[in-house]
Amino acid sequence: MIKASSESFFDKVYDVVRRIPQGKVATYGDIAKVVGSPGAARMVGWAMNASHDKPDVPAHRVVNRNGLLTGKAHFAHPDLMQQLLENEGITVINNQIQDFESKRWIPPFDEEEIDE
Repeated sequence: MIKASSESFFDKVYDVVRRIPQGKVATYGDIAKVVGSPGAARMVGWAMNASHDKPDVPAHRVVNRNGLLTGKAHFAHPDLMQQLLENEGITVINNQIQDFESKRWIPPFDEEEIDE
């Protein structure tokens, strides 16, 4: 849930990423939009890179706008991001989510939906 503006950008990102359902992915840009910073997709990437000490943040579910695993180099093992996604039923070939649009989760942009 997105909280008061005193919450850091990274914490807002983590709140959204925690909501991505198992077997789905979201893009850096979609997450940036929902936290109120539509031009900050790269900052979302930085937040994901900084989240590896937060086991409750499923960073492996965040991909680029084309469904590419651009963040995989930041995982403990280069194949870990793909393995985690495949464990959730997502097919990845050549670092690309297959059937991306059906696997994509678009976060709600209405703050009331986020505050559930």
